[in-house]
Amino acid sequence: MAKAVCSKSIACLAALSFFTFSPAVSASPSVRGAGDGRTSADKIQSRLNEALASVMRGGQDAGAKHLETIEAHIWQTYQALPKNDRGRLPPKGVRYLAHNYFAREHGWVIKGLEPLGHQNANVSAVHDLSVLQEKAPALVESLLEARRANHGLSLSDMVAMVAALERLILDESLTILEAAYRLNLFTPEEPLTEHDLHSVLQSYLLLFKQGEKADLLNGTKHRQRKNLIANRGGQAWKQMVDFESDAVKNYEFANTHKSNPFEEASYSFEDASSIVEGMAHSYGKWQNQECHEMKDALISMDPDGTGRVPLPRFYSQSQTDVYHFSEGKDYLKQVGAYDESAAGGPRVRIANYMLGPSNCIASSTYYSICCISECEGLLNQLEAHVQAPTASPSRLLYLVREMSSSTVDSHRELPDVLVDKLQSIADHHGGDVPLHGRLFSQWLHHAFPNECPFPQITEDVTALDPRTWKESKAVASQEERAKIAAQATDDVLSQNESSVASLADNVAAGLLWSDDDQEAGKASAAELQWTHEEVLHAHDGSSLELSNQKGSMLGSLMRWAFQGALLFSLLRVLFNWQDSLSGASGKSRKKAKCEDYELPF
Repeated sequence: MAKAVCSKSIACLAALSFFTFSPAVSASPSVRGAGDGRTSADKIQSRLNEALASVMRGGQDAGAKHLETIEAHIWQTYQALPKNDRGRLPPKGVRYLAHNYFAREHGWVIKGLEPLGHQNANVSAVHDLSVLQEKAPALVESLLEARRANHGLSLSDMVAMVAALERLILDESLTILEAAYRLNLFTPEEPLTEHDLHSVLQSYLLLFKQGEKADLLNGTKHRQRKNLIANRGGQAWKQMVDFESDAVKNYEFANTHKSNPFEEASYSFEDASSIVEGMAHSYGKWQNQECHEMKDALISMDPDGTGRVPLPRFYSQSQTDVYHFSEGKDYLKQVGAYDESAAGGPRVRIANYMLGPSNCIASSTYYSICCISECEGLLNQLEAHVQAPTASPSRLLYLVREMSSSTVDSHRELPDVLVDKLQSIADHHGGDVPLHGRLFSQWLHHAFPNECPFPQITEDVTALDPRTWKESKAVASQEERAKIAAQATDDVLSQNESSVASLADNVAAGLLWSDDDQEAGKASAAELQWTHEEVLHAHDGSSLELSNQKGSMLGSLMRWAFQGALLFSLLRVLFNWQDSLSGASGKSRKKAKCEDYELPF
C-alpha cells in the first residue's frame, strides 16, 4: 500500500528507499548488546539515510520499481563480497559493487571508479567521486563518518547509493537536453510537436556523443553541423536516428493510457526528460553492439584461437575492412593488451584491448561509456551460484564447465593445467578460491580468453582512465604501423597457422603449447602464461582478516575432527588387541559390548 501511495512523490520515494529497503542496523552480536556503540551506529545510519534521501529528492521520480530493479541486479554480488565484522560492505567492496553495476548495466565508467589495474596500493573510494563532492557534500561527509566507524553499507544502503549516484549523473543529461532545446530555438516551457521533438532529441545525442567538447551555446554552428551530417547520411547517422525513434515509441507505448487519440501529440519538457532518461540508461547497451562487431573482427585475425592477434595483423587491415586499429605499443602495454610472451612475436590480447579506454566514447563531465565487460557478466554468474566470497575448486570447476560465452560452449572439459592452477590458487589461500582476486581473474582469462582480460598489474592506474588518452595520444604513427604490418607476409602467417592447426580443438582455454605437448594434445603448465602475484581487490584489511579467521576456525575444526577420528581408531585397535588375548567367550562378550559404539567409517 505504501508503494501505491508514494509512487508519484520524490519525497515519498526517498522515504520508501530507506523504510522499505533499509532496515535498522544489522543485529549482529557485536552490535546488539553494545550499548553506546549501538546508539552511535544508529546515528551513523540515520545521517547516511538522510544524506541519501536528500540526493533522491533532487531529481525526478524514478519510481520505487526502479529501486527494486537495482536491488535485483546487485543483491547476488553483494552476498558474494567479503563483509566486515558487522556483516556489511567495507569501502573497497562498496567501490567494487558500484563500478560493477554501472559498467555492467549501462556501460558507464564513472570518473573515480575506473578499473583498479589490480593495484595493491590504496585506491579511491566512493566518497572521492567528483560528482558526489560537487553535488552531494553532505553524503560525502556521511560516508566518511561511516568509514571511520567501520560501519559499512548494508544491501539497502547500496541500493540507495546506486540510485543516488545514478540520479546525480542523469541530472547532467537534463542539462544537455536544455541546451538541445536552446540550440533548436525552443524553450523548455513550450510544448513540442513530434517532428520538433525528434529534432531536439537528435541534437541531444550529437551533443552527448561529443562529450566535454560539445558547444552548448552556438546554435547556428550546431544546426549547420547537424544538417550536414543528416544530409550526408551514412550508417552511423541512421543508427542514431533509429535509436532515438525507438526511444520515443517506447515512451509512447508506456504512456498510451495518458494520450488522447483524437488530438495531435505534443510533448512537454517533462516528456522529453523521461525519454532522455530512458536513452541514457540504454545507450551503453545499444552502442555495445559495435563492440561485439569489433571483437568479431579481432577474433577473425586470431590464427590459433588463444584470444591474441599477432601485432602485424593488428595493423594490416585493408581499405575495405570496417575497423582499422591504430593504437601504439606504449598504449597497448599500459592497458595490458600487449603480450610479448609468445614465441611467434608480440600479440594483442583481444579482451584487454576491447576493455581499453581507447574504445570508450561520449566522455562527459562525470563518466564515459565503454564496451561492456563480458567477463564481469561471467563472474556475476559465479557470484549468483556461490553467494560467498570464496568457493572450493571443485565447485568452481563444475560451474565453469557449465557456463558459456559468445565464443565458448558450455558442457566442456577444461585442460588439466587449468584444473591444477585452480587448485594451486586454493592451496595459496588455505583451501578455497577467492572470487575477487587477481589469481582467479588470471584463471578466468585462460578459461575465457576472448572475454576475460589478462590481469596485468598496472603501475599507473591513470592509464585506464579515458581522459589520459584524449586527442589521439594512444595512436601510433602511420609509419610505425606500416613498418610492423609489413611483417605480416603470407609466408609468416601460413607458418603460424600450420604450427597450431593440430591444436585447434584444445586452445579454447587460451593456453600456450610446447612441441612435445603438440603430439600428446596436452597443455604444458610450464608454458602457461602465469604470474603468482595476488591482489584481493574487494577486501579491506578488516574483512580479509575476518575471512582468514573464519578459514582458520574451519581448519581447526577439521583438524580436531581428524585427530578425534585418529584417536578413536587407535582405541579400536587397542580393544581388538585385548580381544585377541582373551578367550573365545570373552572375545564374544567384548565384541557384543562394543558394537553399540562403532562409527560408520
